[in-house]
Amino acid sequence: MYRNGLSPILKCTSAIRQLAYGTSPDAFDEYLQVAERCSRECLWNFTKCIYILYVEEFLRKPNLEDVQHVYELHERKHGLPGMLGIIDCMHWEWTKCPKALHGQFKRRDKKYPTIMLEAVADQQLWFWHAYFGVPGANNDLNVLYGSPLFDDLLTDKAPEAPFVVNGKTYEKGYYLADGIYPQLSTFVKAFTIARDQKTMKFKRVQEIARKDIERAFGVLQGKSDDVAPLFARRLDCTWSS
Repeated sequence: MYRNGLSPILKCTSAIRQLAYGTSPDAFDEYLQVAERCSRECLWNFTKCIYILYVEEFLRKPNLEDVQHVYELHERKHGLPGMLGIIDCMHWEWTKCPKALHGQFKRRDKKYPTIMLEAVADQQLWFWHAYFGVPGANNDLNVLYGSPLFDDLLTDKAPEAPFVVNGKTYEKGYYLADGIYPQLSTFVKAFTIARDQKTMKFKRVQEIARKDIERAFGVLQGKSDDVAPLFARRLDCTWSS
């Protein structure tokens, strides 16, 4: 015999609200009439479906073939061999952030609460690394220290993708970064003061290459601005019903 149950929209709403607000599964037992165990199962099944749908193409780390492709792309476009991409952070405005969470995400220099997104993108808009920082007053370094970006390097699990510069072979690639990042061989930062033609040329090439991440962030924000109103209206209708 068939028996009445929760609708798929209600189950998705429970999962999305847990992800959006970071609340426990029993927070919606009165508001959505969903029990704690059911909310936990909804979240598990929702994330499992996302993983199954997108893991092969999007939710994966670059393999050796991908790294070689990124090398060739950046060397052909910018003349920078061995570059894995540009790493940077952006403040993503959370215009509908609940009042109770403003203290964790609000900054004095921003009109709305923001969530920090750390990303690595290439010239073809492939975001192969994305990490949202934990709640709190974050800057690029706070997000970097909690990011899983270098876990494989620290555990020596990163694929070896050698490249040659000036006759010297390097085993691992590097990232273009701004001046706030620490002094590591993995980061290549621009010269603050260009004293000769060589450093001036290198600084100019770096500044041109770093426009890739700015363009990628712009495209990402433009896509989210188009989708967000429709998504918000759909959820408003779901919650009101």
